[in-house]
Amino acid sequence: MQSTRTFKDKLFLVIKGLAMGAANKVPGVSGGVVAFVAGFYEEFIYSLQKVNKTAFKLLFNGRFKSFYNYINGRFLTLLLFGMLVSYFSVSKILDYFLEHYQLFVWSLFFGMIIGSIYYINKDFKDWNYKTILSLIVGIALGIGISFLDPAKENDNLWFVFFCGIISVSGMTLPGFSGSFILILLGNYVLLLVDSVNALYDTFSEIFSGNFEFVHDANRIRMLKVLGVFTLGSVTGLVTFSHILNYILKHYKSITTATIIGFIIGSLGVVWPWKEVVYKQNASGDFILDSTGQKIIENYTRFIPELNNETYIAILFVLIGILIVLALEWYGQKTRKINA
Repeated sequence: MQSTRTFKDKLFLVIKGLAMGAANKVPGVSGGVVAFVAGFYEEFIYSLQKVNKTAFKLLFNGRFKSFYNYINGRFLTLLLFGMLVSYFSVSKILDYFLEHYQLFVWSLFFGMIIGSIYYINKDFKDWNYKTILSLIVGIALGIGISFLDPAKENDNLWFVFFCGIISVSGMTLPGFSGSFILILLGNYVLLLVDSVNALYDTFSEIFSGNFEFVHDANRIRMLKVLGVFTLGSVTGLVTFSHILNYILKHYKSITTATIIGFIIGSLGVVWPWKEVVYKQNASGDFILDSTGQKIIENYTRFIPELNNETYIAILFVLIGILIVLALEWYGQKTRKINA
């Protein structure tokens, strides 16, 4: 699988990693949808579940090349490289547009998810009572998650580890947004803002020769939280991939139907017309995170009035649908050329 990739394939894999990384950053959008629509979902799950006992045995025995080939290393490296680059580039641009053009960004994502539902559904022919029931369960879970009330922030390390396991699900389960789940668990700011900033500040101080942070109890606590969260994420990624690989192999139709349901249910989270509800203290003042930004508590959704802004938003929904259809057309064309 690795040796047959052309330079163009490798470049597109990095671009897919960029898209996946950007999607994972947005509460309500799942990187797994990108993997599903872009046609590398099964290879992604297959590669992750290769991180197992055999892989670690090869690694600890110093057989690095065998380890790299065994886990489909080139595929994972290119994809993860794209995701890492995305975190420091594409997702930063996305943050800017979310801040200044929030309605249009959500509209674009809403359209892309509608396009994704069409894309996944059009080739799925195995509808029967089991798959229809799975679809309904997926929709119900997706909608149910959309309207849950967020919990309070909790820095207990066992809970943080659990958050890591759950949050990474957005990469492996299409329609299941890891960052939105963290908002519901109350730990989005703690784990994706405050602890990441603590790590950034720590590296900055180390490079400038300042090691005073070792005496800063709050900083050490934040670094511990980030370390446990990362460990939970890795555990979740490997565990989920093994479970998903098994059910994709033995219950592919039921799994696909449930995923379609999840994605339909997730439309409630990315509904463009909504107002952000920010956390407030007892005095009614906004609570700020470590960067001075207001903390999102949830969203209030509404039906929009028909005006110019709404028409532009609908246009972005259509553009989102067209982007997915264009990706599908490109995928078909590529498959024909390769055949």
